[in-house]
Parts: sequence; structure tokens; C-alpha cells
Amino acid sequence: MTRSMTAFTRQEAQYDWGNLAWEVRSVNHRYLEPHLRLPDNLRELEIPLRERLRKKLSRGKVECTLRFLPEARAQSLTVNEAFAGDLINAAQQVQGLLPDSQPLNPLDVLRWPGVLQDAELDMDQIKAQALELFDNALDDLLIGREREGKELANLINQRLDRISEIVVEVRGKLPTILQNQRDNLRTRLDELTAELDEGRLEQEMVILAQKADVDEEMDRLDTHVQEVRRVLKQKEPIGRRLDFLMQELNREANTLSSKSIVADTTQSAVDLKVLIEQMREQIQNIE
Repeated sequence: MTRSMTAFTRQEAQYDWGNLAWEVRSVNHRYLEPHLRLPDNLRELEIPLRERLRKKLSRGKVECTLRFLPEARAQSLTVNEAFAGDLINAAQQVQGLLPDSQPLNPLDVLRWPGVLQDAELDMDQIKAQALELFDNALDDLLIGREREGKELANLINQRLDRISEIVVEVRGKLPTILQNQRDNLRTRLDELTAELDEGRLEQEMVILAQKADVDEEMDRLDTHVQEVRRVLKQKEPIGRRLDFLMQELNREANTLSSKSIVADTTQSAVDLKVLIEQMREQIQNIE
């Protein structure tokens, strides 16, 4: 399936402890070039994130940004109940020895070091949830790349259809072109000499026919068109292969242009080059 290298996705999830959000965008690039922006306390995710990218993408500049926002209540203070209980039991024992002492004040217990603690986030759980959310983001990114890739394949196939039409048109015109050139050559030779040298005429016609023979170029154009259509249906990355085929198509168009003996075939060669360049520009975005 044809995949574009251009796509964007945003995946966000709310948890008991707060919020995670991934933004992933990709653009065309010759190789896979990931750029990761992670919070400092989640830097350990970089290696598994790169591994996930390599498994699912082969080309493109990919920017991945993770936003991590704990909720305020997740950062609130909590009571170390076990420690506070031990402290209260000890205080009550002391009170038993001092009957006239004041009752224990709860605020005094809270002031004791170690009774109040900052709530600790389970970072292992958060990392696992961040990776899971990233997997969802990658899947959505691939859907977007495939959707745009399908449109690119349609545009390329339209131009391939037009190239095939031009090949048919050139082949259909070629016999008439050669006959007209033969008649023109005979007329010119008639003007040069009253007694026509048939041997010279045939020799000139052989040279003309060899120069104007573009059947081989037409055959190769047809072959390359069929190969491009076949490659577009493959599942693996195809961008580099398609780029090579565009070079081959352009080579045949240049040869057709050099062999052109009339304006019709020259214009056909120009039209081919325009179509090939349009395809080449689209292929720059294909993975």
C-alpha cells in the first residue's frame, strides 16, 4: 500500500493521576529521522520510542512531542498513617506517665517530621501508559499516511494513463510521419537532379527510418508504466524504487525528443516530460 510521509496526529488521555498528550507529525525525508521532545522525568522512554518508530516507519522526518501534566491532587500531601500511629501510641504512653499533661494535639502530630509526605507518582505506570498512548498515536499516524498515500497513487495513475495514451498516439502517427518524410525527401531530390537516383533515395530513407524509429522507446515506456503500477500495489516502502523508475521514464522521453523529426513527436516528448516531473514531485512524499 502506498504511504505518504506527510501526516499528523494528536492523542490525549486522562488518568487518575493526570493527563498525557502526544503530538506526532511527519514530513518527507530521505531517511527516517526522529526528533523526540520528552519531559525530563520521562527521558528513559527515548530508546523504546525509537524502537517503535523503526518498526513501523522507514522514512520521514518525525517529530514526537509528549506533554505530561499531573493533577494538583496527585501532588497533594498524604499522611504516613503507620508512622503517625506509632507516634500517637508513643505519645499516649508518655501521657500515662504524666497524668496532668495536655491532651495530644493533632496538629502537633502533623508537624512531626515524616508524618506528612508528598504523594509519589507511580512513574513506572506512567511510562507504560505513555508508551501505550504512543502506540495509538503511531497507528493513527499510519492511517493518515496511508490515506494520503492512496490519493498520491491515484494522481500518479492518472498520469500513467496519459503516458500510455501518448505512446498509442505516437505509434499511430509514426507510419504517416515516415511516409510524409519520404515524400518530402523525394521532392527535394527531384529538385536537385532531373534523373532521380533511386539508390540514394533508399539510402537516405534507411537513415531517416533508423533515426525516426522509436518503437524501442515506446516499448520501454510501456514497460516502465506497468512496473510503476505494480510497485504502487506493494506493501513495503516504495519511494526509492519509484524515484528510480521516474529517472528511467525521463530517459526514454529524452530519447524520443532527440529522435523527433516533426513537431508532433517533439510535443509528445515535452508532454511526457511534464507528466513525469509531476509524478516525480508527488513521489518525493511517498515512503
